[in-house]
Amino acid sequence: MKNQEISDRFNEIADMLDILGEDAFRIISYRRAARQLEALTEDVEDLVREGRVASIPGIGAALGEKIEEYVTTGKIGYHEELRARFPPGVLDMLRVRGIGPKKVKLLWQELGITDVETLRKAAETHRLRRVKGFGEKTEEKILRSIELLKEGESVFLLAHAHAVATMVTDYLRKRAPVKELVAAGSLRRMKETVHDIDILATTKDPRAVAEAFTTMPGVREVLAAGESKSVVLLDAEGRFIQVDLRIVEPGSWGAALQYDTGSKDHNIHLRTMAQKRGLMLNEYGIFRDDSKVAGETEESVYSALGLSWMPPEMREDQGEIELASKGATPRLVEDGDVHGEFHVHTNATDGVDSLETMVDQAKALGYAFVGISDHSVSSAVAFGLSAEKALARRDRFRELNRERKGFTILFGTECDILDGGQMDYSDEVLKEFDFVIGAVHSRFTLPIKEMTERINAAVRHPYVNILAHPTTRKIGQRDPIQVDLDEVYAACAKAGTAIEIDAYPDRMDLNGPQARAAKNAGCTIAVDTDSHAKDHLAWMHFGVGTARRAWLTATDVLNAWPLEKIRAFFR
Repeated sequence: MKNQEISDRFNEIADMLDILGEDAFRIISYRRAARQLEALTEDVEDLVREGRVASIPGIGAALGEKIEEYVTTGKIGYHEELRARFPPGVLDMLRVRGIGPKKVKLLWQELGITDVETLRKAAETHRLRRVKGFGEKTEEKILRSIELLKEGESVFLLAHAHAVATMVTDYLRKRAPVKELVAAGSLRRMKETVHDIDILATTKDPRAVAEAFTTMPGVREVLAAGESKSVVLLDAEGRFIQVDLRIVEPGSWGAALQYDTGSKDHNIHLRTMAQKRGLMLNEYGIFRDDSKVAGETEESVYSALGLSWMPPEMREDQGEIELASKGATPRLVEDGDVHGEFHVHTNATDGVDSLETMVDQAKALGYAFVGISDHSVSSAVAFGLSAEKALARRDRFRELNRERKGFTILFGTECDILDGGQMDYSDEVLKEFDFVIGAVHSRFTLPIKEMTERINAAVRHPYVNILAHPTTRKIGQRDPIQVDLDEVYAACAKAGTAIEIDAYPDRMDLNGPQARAAKNAGCTIAVDTDSHAKDHLAWMHFGVGTARRAWLTATDVLNAWPLEKIRAFFR
C-alpha cells in the first residue's frame, strides 16, 4: 500500500516547513495527515480510485489533491519543490535524537553541516561548540544518538518483523504446496528486536515452494536458492531484511523447529543433556547410535530428554529447563486472558482516532473494558489537556458507558511526572479519574539517584495507579534513563502501584527480563499498547509475548483480572 509512502512524504513536508520557519498550523496539518494515513486500514489507492479520499478524517481538499497526485504520478510536486531547496542529507539529521528543525537550520546555515556523517565528525572535533546552544554535553548526546541510529538500522522491531513474516507465510500458504509452515528464531521467542527472519516448512514439492519463495513480491535479491534452503533479501518499506526458508522432512519437523527457535544457550544446554544420556541431538532429531529416538514433534524431542514442553518465549536458559525437568512449567498468560487495557490515546491529544472509535475497536476485540488515558497539560508536544479540558470529558464518558451496554470505559489520564515526583495535575483533579498513569516525558538525563527518587515519589502518590514505560527507552532512538529499577520495583510493590509493559513497538518497556524481575519483587504488571490509533490495539499480542518472556501468568497481569478486582486495586 502507498499509505506509508505518502505519510512519509507528508512528515517530510512538515519537517521542511519547520526548518524554513513556515506557519505552525500548516506544519501541524501535515503531521496530523501523516498520522491518519499511517493508521488507515484501507488502501489509499482504492480510496483514490473510488473517489473517497475525502472520507479520510482530517484530510481536506488541498491534502486530498496531493494524495491523488502521488497515487497517480508517484510523486508530490510540492514535496519535490521543497526538497530542491535543501542539500541532500540535511533532512537525515532529523533522525538523530535531540536534533530538531531549529537545530538543523543552525547546523546547516552556520556550520555548513549537511548530513549525519559530517555532523558526527563535527561533534568529535568539537566544532559544534561554536554554535549557540551547543556545548560539550550536547556533543556527547549527539554522538550517542548517532550510535543508536546505526544500531537501529541493523535490527527490525518485533512488530515490523512479525508483519513481514506474516506476509511471507500468508503468501506461501496461498501460492505453494506447504504443509507445516512456521516463523521460528527470535521472532517465535518474541524478542523485541529481530535481525532476520527464519521460516521453516514441510512439503511434498520442495522445488515449487522454493520457486514461490524466491519469486514472491518484494524480493530484491536471491542470496541462495535450493530445495532444502533458500535465502532472500526482502524490501520492507525501504529497508532490506534477510529471510531464510528451510524445508525439512516431516519426520524431522519437531527437531528442526526446536533447533531453529533457539535460543543458542537453551540449545547448548539441551545438547549437553542429550550427551549425558548417550544421545545425540541435532536439527534432524534425537539419535541413539544410528537409531532415531524422536524428532517429529517438539514435544517428542523434549520428552526424550525427560522434559515437558516449554513455551518458546521461555527458552533463554534462565531456569526453564530445570522447571521442565520437574514438570513445573507454568501456564503463561495468553492473549485470550486479557480483558482490556489502560494506556490508550485519542485525538483529544496526540492520537489519530476519536474516543468513540477507540472504544468501539476495543469492544470489537472482545474486551470487557478499555481505559482511555490522554496526556496531561505539560506534554505540549502531545497536545496535552489542561485540567479543565480533561475533566470536561467526564460527561461524554458517562454517556458512552450508558450507550455501550455490557462494556466499560474507564476515565483515565497519562499524567506527567514532574521534577521531584510532583504530578502534572493537582490532587483535586487526579481524584476525579478512574485511574491515573504516571509517566516520565521530560528531563531524561537526570542522575540515577535523582531520577529514582523522582519516580518513586510518583509511584507512592495515592492517586497514581500505574507507572508507564518505566525506562522511557526508544529502541534505536533513545537510551533508557538512569534509574535503579530494583528500588522502583520495591516502591511499586509496597505502594500497590502497577508497573507497565508498554507494547508500543519501539518501546517494549519493560522488556522480558525486567518484567520478570518486577514480578519477583512482588509487582503487579499492566500490559498496555500505548495506542494512538485503533489498529495499534492489536499490539497487545506483542505485550503479551513480552509478559510470557517474563514468565508471567494471568494472575500477575492486572488487565487479565475481573473488572471489579481491577477497580478495587485502583481504589
